Amino acid sequence: MFHRIRQRRADAELQRQTYQAYLRIASQAPIKVVPTPKGALALGEPAAVVDDFLPPELRVPSHDQVEGRMMPWPWPVVLGDEVVTCAECGTYRDWLILSTRDQIWLRCRAGHQQHEARLDTAWYNRHAGPVDSTHATFEDCLRHLDH
Repeated sequence: MFHRIRQRRADAELQRQTYQAYLRIASQAPIKVVPTPKGALALGEPAAVVDDFLPPELRVPSHDQVEGRMMPWPWPVVLGDEVVTCAECGTYRDWLILSTRDQIWLRCRAGHQQHEARLDTAWYNRHAGPVDSTHATFEDCLRHLDH
């Protein structure tokens, strides 16, 4: 324990010495005035608009440009004290959770979909990981997620 105290004191002393050296150097350094290059913008002049963003093929679509998002959910969905089951086949795990138009839908492995009003987009965003790919069609996304 005492070696930590000694180490902190040594670190604090080193920081103090470094700061003192910085102050000595800063007070000796002359202040340089950088000349303005010819053709520079005057104050109040608008800057030229340059498109220096990523090229279109490298851009990720924003949330308002995609129809929806989905993620696999291999565990049971438990809401309150109730385990959600598929209304048609009774499956209670291995879901695809779809988020579209501020609604959450559950899709079982058999392809049955049901709206889950007790879940919202905020719940989806808390539990979803980062987007690893985008797909042009719903079927492409299902194939990507092995459903």
